Amino acid sequence: MTRDDVNRWLARYVEAWKSYDPAAIGDLFSEQVEYRYHPWDEPVSGRDAVVSDWLANRDEPNTYEAQYTAFAVDGDHAAATGTSSYQGAGGNKTYHNVFLLTFDGDGRCREFTEIFIEQH
Repeated sequence: MTRDDVNRWLARYVEAWKSYDPAAIGDLFSEQVEYRYHPWDEPVSGRDAVVSDWLANRDEPNTYEAQYTAFAVDGDHAAATGTSSYQGAGGNKTYHNVFLLTFDGDGRCREFTEIFIEQH
């Protein structure tokens, strides 16, 4: 993977999040993906499980924005940083994110771990 490959994947990730299109979500991940919302979580295992989890935990449309970019890329491993911003009845919130990513030979993510902290 190159930095450009990872940045394209991240752009597709944001678009899939905004659309909640099951095919777009599934196309991001390998069949055997392990997806963690926190480093200590048991993973959501498998593409179908990740798609189902995303669809079961939707954010309200037009209440969020996100920008992520590759920070480091080493072969099939990458780290990305960025922000996720939410607007809603509970007020505005911004989170600073780090994604730890491992890709398969087809450019699909096979390991995804998110780390985030809320900006105060």
